[in-house]
Amino acid sequence: MLLWAAGALGLLMVLTGVGGFLLYERLNGNITTVDIGDAGSRSVTHDGPMNLLIIGTDSRQGLGHAYGDPDSLGHADTTILLHVAADRESATAVSIPRDIVTAIPDCPTRQKDGSIKVIPGIPQGLTAPKFNASLGQGGRDPGCTMRLVEQMTGLHVDHFMMVNFEAVKTLSTAVGGVEVCLARPLVDPKSHLDLSAGPHVLKGEQALEFVRTRHALRDQSDLDRIKLQQNFLGAMIRKVKSEGTLTNPAKLFTLADAATKALTVDKAIGSVAKLSSLVRDIAAVDAKHITFTTLPVVDNPNEKVHATVVVDRTRAPQLLAALRDDIPLTGTAKPRHKPAPDPRLAGPKAAPSQVSVTVLNGSGINGAARGTVVWLRDSKGVGDPVIGGNAPAPLASTSLRYAPDQADQARTVAALMGLPASALHPAADPGGTPPGPMTLTLGGDFTAAGTPIDAPPAVPQGLQKTEADSTACVG
Repeated sequence: MLLWAAGALGLLMVLTGVGGFLLYERLNGNITTVDIGDAGSRSVTHDGPMNLLIIGTDSRQGLGHAYGDPDSLGHADTTILLHVAADRESATAVSIPRDIVTAIPDCPTRQKDGSIKVIPGIPQGLTAPKFNASLGQGGRDPGCTMRLVEQMTGLHVDHFMMVNFEAVKTLSTAVGGVEVCLARPLVDPKSHLDLSAGPHVLKGEQALEFVRTRHALRDQSDLDRIKLQQNFLGAMIRKVKSEGTLTNPAKLFTLADAATKALTVDKAIGSVAKLSSLVRDIAAVDAKHITFTTLPVVDNPNEKVHATVVVDRTRAPQLLAALRDDIPLTGTAKPRHKPAPDPRLAGPKAAPSQVSVTVLNGSGINGAARGTVVWLRDSKGVGDPVIGGNAPAPLASTSLRYAPDQADQARTVAALMGLPASALHPAADPGGTPPGPMTLTLGGDFTAAGTPIDAPPAVPQGLQKTEADSTACVG
């Protein structure tokens, strides 16, 4: 079963129009929050680009037996990384396929008694889990999904918003239906969908059938279903932003009430006031500057029957580099200016001879870690580079993790390797315990030692894209 992101995206478009103390109190009471500790941002908003993780969950809690096990906590089956540009004039929504085979990192989770329990990670191997196991399985919370997305992409995730699949029914009904156009009939006995070619206005149960369907599609794949969902979400955004919705107090309240009832967020944004602050400038993004795409993947080479996928080691790093450098996918947005220097790269650098770093290979290039260690030691005079072998899982982007007292060494490694600031991940203060080794994990953006990783990004060719303002027929 799928998870639905429509509630969170709808909420982004309407909260700025809601006011009144009593109304705020009611909507505040609707919102569920999760304490995810140090995952995500400590502040509600900030200057510069912003990354929000929108998670749809197949949780059946509170829905009875109509959709399966009512005690199910759900999994991360529909996940969108929403990147909002620094100038707030464009946004890119990247769908992350649920069937990506990947390692899952260790995850500290807050328990009901206030204690912290670390859920052990799962390394990548022949029995590696799929992406959707990052939520629910083993007690993992949305912070675990955030940590996995950061590990896979090298991008910092600021906040999360999560909804269950009931949100599609309630929100599509609240806006009076969502208009879609089909290029051919879609019939799926399993989801009970039966739609003719041409335009349709979907709401309630029929809208849920539409975004759930897979067997009505040509390839009957989850990747095709993602395209259908993106088209639906684009249509919902257009409907929510339409004058008839945003200027109608009754519709606006009904939509905000339905969205907040379906919503779970991190504690940092766990009130209507904080959510309003977060989305005040985001809601101003024009629909024609909102682009949906999917993280590039390829069939899992370890399977004879391709039921799962792996991250495309060529095209995914290009897309992620474009997000990192705030390059819009839509051709109508204004070109980006070079961002201000990141504070992670500012400050003193250690002498190369004083640098100690362990190099892991998550690039997919044989011998990359060994070659980098030799280059750092023999060509750049790094004092103590160590070969760490293969990373637990392939990474899309190179990552450098270090303790606070290793920041000067980290800046030296970043300068030598040509790393962007987004590759640097300072760890929390170890509290007096000796820091672990600084670890450089080569990712899919690595080509060769001595070739800067922070090269000018280019949007990959043939990238699947759906513009939010597109009214083209699908199917």
